[in-house]
Amino acid sequence: MKYLIAGLGNIGEEYRDTRHNIGFIVLDALAGASNSVFTHERYAYRTEMKFKGRQLVLIKPTTYMNLSGKAINYWLQKENIPIEQMLVIVDDIALPTGTIRIRIKGSDGGHNGLKHINDTLGHQNYTRLRFGIGNEFSTGQQIDYVLGKWTTEEKKLLPERLNMVIEAVKSFVTIGTERTMNFYNNK
Repeated sequence: MKYLIAGLGNIGEEYRDTRHNIGFIVLDALAGASNSVFTHERYAYRTEMKFKGRQLVLIKPTTYMNLSGKAINYWLQKENIPIEQMLVIVDDIALPTGTIRIRIKGSDGGHNGLKHINDTLGHQNYTRLRFGIGNEFSTGQQIDYVLGKWTTEEKKLLPERLNMVIEAVKSFVTIGTERTMNFYNNK
């Protein structure tokens, strides 16, 4: 069985290690744990790994966050992966830092990457893992916060939370979305 795991973020050094790039950060950790190396391919940095007989195609779209649907749609079709076997990893300011929430479908919640995916696919029926980045910003400062670097305190929390997300991804591909949601949501 083949799965598409898409971590959303923005390419470029100025976005490296920012809250908005948590999707890239998760995939880098997941690929690193299996010694997989990303290569630049059409619309994305891509690599593959195997886990318990499943083939995972990992992509980090190079289309920038607001055009993520283009890369996801391309790789779903190119790899012939059913939508039920896709997981999109994104940041979420509505969740406390480090909290994860997995949903089978749903609105974009104001997230431009999810909005473009929904618009491109023509529906919202795909699994997404939202990684909380908190909302510790003043009025009018949301963009600076989301595109800002992790604080020292957040950096201390990240390794443990990244490990949890990696385990959630592995759970998604082995036991499915429902059971994974029951185990990992709001941890």
